Amino acid sequence: MLITFTSKAASEVLMYKEHAKRILDLLHKDVDQGVITAMEAPHALQVLEKEIEESRQHSVSEDVERDVHAHHNEDGDDTDHEQIQAVSFSTRAYPLVEMLRAAKAGGHDVVWGV
Repeated sequence: MLITFTSKAASEVLMYKEHAKRILDLLHKDVDQGVITAMEAPHALQVLEKEIEESRQHSVSEDVERDVHAHHNEDGDDTDHEQIQAVSFSTRAYPLVEMLRAAKAGGHDVVWGV
């Protein structure tokens, strides 16, 4: 399922719900419907930029964890290694971060699910 983020400050940002959930959980927002007000945007940017920096420092550990889960199924069988996910958290979050920057600068809200 897709989430569409909208703001008068920027073009729409589309994101898969599963990817948006990680971002919105960091901001303590509901994934189905919500708003990041212009006044909340500076704090939201601070939180996301910190998480982006953290994810860049620990990107290898995320890849290893994903790989371990991929080849140890419920029965304990060892299957083939999955391909390493090429899209990082920072890459996924970038369009929304840019929207938040524009929203902050223009004094606009960012909404989704409405």
